[in-house]
Amino acid sequence: MNIEILDRKKAMDKATWWGLIVNLLLSIGKLVVGFIGHSQALIADGLHSLSDLVSDAMVLLATHHSNVDADEDHPYGHARYETFATITLAVLLTVVGIGIGVDAIHRLMDYQSIPTPSQLTLVIAGLSIFSKEALYQYTMLVAHRVKSKLLEANAWHHRSDAISSIVVFVGIAGAMWGYPLLDSVAAIIVALMICKIGWDLGHQSFQELVDTGLDPETLQAMEQTILSIDGVDQMHMLRTRRMGHSALADVHILVSPRLSVSEGHQISEAVDMALTRQFEEINDVTVHIDPEDDEHAENSCKHLPLRAEVMSYLEENWKNIPETRQLMQTTLHYLDGSINIELVLPLDIIQSGTRPDQLKQRIETASNKLECIGTVDILYK
Repeated sequence: MNIEILDRKKAMDKATWWGLIVNLLLSIGKLVVGFIGHSQALIADGLHSLSDLVSDAMVLLATHHSNVDADEDHPYGHARYETFATITLAVLLTVVGIGIGVDAIHRLMDYQSIPTPSQLTLVIAGLSIFSKEALYQYTMLVAHRVKSKLLEANAWHHRSDAISSIVVFVGIAGAMWGYPLLDSVAAIIVALMICKIGWDLGHQSFQELVDTGLDPETLQAMEQTILSIDGVDQMHMLRTRRMGHSALADVHILVSPRLSVSEGHQISEAVDMALTRQFEEINDVTVHIDPEDDEHAENSCKHLPLRAEVMSYLEENWKNIPETRQLMQTTLHYLDGSINIELVLPLDIIQSGTRPDQLKQRIETASNKLECIGTVDILYK
C-alpha cells in the first residue's frame, strides 16, 4: 500500500472512529433517557444515532477494503467497496425511517395516552444537536480532503441526526408546554428526513454502479483540455465512469496518419497526464489513437488484412519487378477503407537510368491487383 493511500485510510479511520464513539454514547443516552423520560421522538432519534453507529462500523470495513491496492483479480482497485457500503447504508436508513414513522403514527392514533416528556430529554436532545453538528463539520472536512463519497455520505448522516435532533428538541419542548402530540409529530418528521437521505444516497450510488458518467460541465472541460494538446487534431467518444472516490476515462483522439507510432504514443501520454493533473478525481485514462475519424468514417478498415498477409501478396505480384528486391522500407497506411503504400528505394535505382514514373506505374499496376490497395508512393534516398 503506497503512502498516499495509507494516509487516506488513516484520515478516514480517525474521522470514523470519532463518529463511532460519539454515536455510541448518544445512542445509549437517547434510548435510555427517551424511554425513562417518555419521549417517543428522542427514542426515534436514538435509533437514528444507532443507525449512525452501524454505518460507522460499515465505513471502517469499507475503508479497509476500498483502499487496498489493485491486484490481479481487481486491476482497477477496490473502490467499489465504498459504493456497495453506501448503498447498504442507504437501505438501512430507509428501513429505520419507515419503522420510526409507522410507530409514531400508531402513537398518534392513541394520542390521549401520550405522556409528557421529562426535562432531561430536552437536555439530551440539545446535547445531540451540538455534538452531531460538530461531527458533521469534522467528517465533511476529511471527506473533501481525501475525496471519499462514503465518508461524505457518513457526514451527511451526522448532519441528518443533528437536524433531526433540532426537530426532536422542538417537539419535546412543545410537549412539555402542553402539546403532547408534538413529540409524535417530531418523530414522524425525523422519519421522513431519514428516508429522504437514504433515498438520495442510494440513488447516487446506484448511478455509480451502472457506470453513469461525469457531469456535462466536467466533460466539456475535459474536451477542451484534450484538444489543447499539441498533435491532437480532433477527439470523439469521450467516456467516463465513477469508481468510489475516483473516476475513469477513455477517449479516441485523431492525429496525423503520417506520425510515427512512438509520436502517437507520446501524444496519448500527454493527454493522460493533462487530464489526471487538471481533474483530481480522474486517476485512470485510456487513450485510443486514431489516424482518421473512425466514429463517422464511411469506409472502415477493420476488415483489411494485416501486414504479413499484405506483404506476402505484394511480394508475389512484385516478383517481375527486380527493383522491389532493393526495398529499404515499406509503410502501410490504413485509411478510408483501403491500404496506402509508402515505399523507400535506393537513390541509385534512378541514377542507373530507371525512370521513376515508369517504375511507379509498374508497381501500382502489380499492387492494385489486391482490391484493398489504394495509392502507392515511392521515395528515393
